[in-house]
Amino acid sequence: MNYLEWEKSVPSVIKEDSLWTVEAYRLSLFLADISWHDATKLSNDRRTRSLSDQLYRSVGSISANIEEGYSKHSSKDRARFYEYALGSARESRGWYYKARHVLGEAVGDHRMGLTTQIVRLLIKMVPDQRGYKITEDSPEYITKNPLLEDVPF
Repeated sequence: MNYLEWEKSVPSVIKEDSLWTVEAYRLSLFLADISWHDATKLSNDRRTRSLSDQLYRSVGSISANIEEGYSKHSSKDRARFYEYALGSARESRGWYYKARHVLGEAVGDHRMGLTTQIVRLLIKMVPDQRGYKITEDSPEYITKNPLLEDVPF
């Protein structure tokens, strides 16, 4: 199933809500639906059973926090819930990275890409509500770290 096929299957009661106009919400709801299958696959491997639970809860939290934030009266309250959704999106991306060994590289890359797209949208939504920009410092990367080269398996 792709996004357009999925979108056709979403009940009209959800699509008729003004919240449906929020792209981050639509993408996070799509991610929640496809993550059901991912969580099921992860729960079948005893090594990733708890990861499955963490992943599914963090993914579900993205759309839930957007839903709650969208319904708040003040922009400050909306921003706070959008920040919670941002945290959940980043957490979900991290769980997908950890799950790639069971889900496969293609699925892991797809899900991490989708969560990154949601993160980017939320990074734009928060300052729109707060009235100021979020800035994140670029980390300095150590390129000559011996622990990063010739990793034994």
